[in-house]
Amino acid sequence: MRPGLWQIVLVIVLIFILFGSSKIPDMMKNLAGGINVFKKELKDDKSQEAPKKAQAVKTVAKKPAAVKNAAKKAPVKKAPVKKAAAKKPVAKKTAKK
Repeated sequence: MRPGLWQIVLVIVLIFILFGSSKIPDMMKNLAGGINVFKKELKDDKSQEAPKKAQAVKTVAKKPAAVKNAAKKAPVKKAPVKKAAAKKPVAKKTAKK
């Protein structure tokens, strides 16, 4: 449901009554200044992200070389696993009477 013309006019009149005509231009000036600062920070953030992305690409490129060097090393030999010895059946001793 969209606001009608009379509702918009009523809201504007209430704003003029509450804040007065002298404070509204100051509020709009502060709002515009805040928006400009926000846009400036976004531009600065984007310009700082570009070098970081370039560094990330260089870092990724270096990792495969490290993997190649690791592959050249001699493989580690594991000690053979000893199996538990099976129990031999014990012959029962029979007592002679």
